[in-house]
Amino acid sequence: MFQLSTDAEFAFVLETVLSMSNTQGAQTGEVLRAASQITPGDYESWYKEFKVLGDAIHARAAGVNATRFPVSAREAYFRSSTYYRNAPFFLHANRTDPRINKLGALSVADFDKAAALLPIPGEKFSLPATSTNVPNGNFTVPVRFFKGQDCPGKVPTVIVGTGYDASQEDSYHEMGIEILERGWNVITYEGPGQPTVLREQNLGFIPDWWNVVSPIVDYLETRKDVDMDQVALVGISFGGGLAPLAASREHRLSAVLSVDAMNDLYSLYATQLPTELLELYKNGDYKEFDDYMLGLETSTSLSTHDRWTISQGLFTFNTDSPSNWFGRLPAFTANATVLQNITCPVFVGEGENDTSAPGQAEDMVKALGNQSTYCLFRTDVGAGEHCQIGAESHLAQVTLDWLADVWDGIDLPANLTDRIY
Repeated sequence: MFQLSTDAEFAFVLETVLSMSNTQGAQTGEVLRAASQITPGDYESWYKEFKVLGDAIHARAAGVNATRFPVSAREAYFRSSTYYRNAPFFLHANRTDPRINKLGALSVADFDKAAALLPIPGEKFSLPATSTNVPNGNFTVPVRFFKGQDCPGKVPTVIVGTGYDASQEDSYHEMGIEILERGWNVITYEGPGQPTVLREQNLGFIPDWWNVVSPIVDYLETRKDVDMDQVALVGISFGGGLAPLAASREHRLSAVLSVDAMNDLYSLYATQLPTELLELYKNGDYKEFDDYMLGLETSTSLSTHDRWTISQGLFTFNTDSPSNWFGRLPAFTANATVLQNITCPVFVGEGENDTSAPGQAEDMVKALGNQSTYCLFRTDVGAGEHCQIGAESHLAQVTLDWLADVWDGIDLPANLTDRIY
């Protein structure tokens, strides 16, 4: 993939933002201009350019008569929302930086304006949920429901969840629009550890993800436009591990899609730590482990990716202790014992050029056996990146055609890698 920055992590996230141009969330010229002005590895430069871009496009949206020109206002608000959302992406090393929450709120506000201007406006609300892993046991799940067809009757519905660093607004652009194009309903959500819940409820990730998803399924049962025999759950990136966790306890789902499988973060990060550092953790030397890790987080000798991994882990698990974060990761492992509790077909995707969780898709497929369908998305057609970034139509064609086959009762192949669509 052509790199938009000499900093590999900047290049990847720029590619992610640019890919939103495929689904109304960005414009190529706007992103390429910002990329040309960003200093590689400079977090403040990144923030400045996307903040400036967000402000400029927001001003254009606000200047439109939305009653007369709803499409113009909607498209601009979707784009400003994306730019505001991505501006503080690399600021999480300072978890109290007020710009993180400020820009997050601006992003959601602009997305709200855009969603209200859709031909069928999106619905936004929160659902009550409970978990022993949150203080006081109660929290809420923010969701957005988008109706696929403006007609009477029940239609299929897809629940879409994201992962370690994205929002439900991203989910709308990544897969939601493609789902709606097929006439199906889509409901996006966030749980603890994800932006809105972190910002408004101060909650980090929890392993009992079924307690996030089941309230959504409960809600869908109350709607007259949802076919409860055709409800699927999609998990994107780390969500590709969270979705199977949820499905291991939530059995009203007719299918699960893991895009891409990331079902064992502990093992992934353990193999990346220096041997002596991992030994500190295993020996219970947590103070020394924490000091070492926090030093790495701010060390410019480390790659942006590695520093961001630490910062993002602490941020999304809502902790200042690396040993606390690291010690909580094993509970999120969707191993063979967990996966065997899933009662519906599972799609497992993997990008050929995706190095984020090597081998984990194959492990998931092996554990699921005949219950799974595997697809290796090819690099030579531009679909080999993590979660098929930049190839959203390709991803939708493969995954949603597979899902339609599930719902139509068509026999499913074990492997879709070489199938031509």
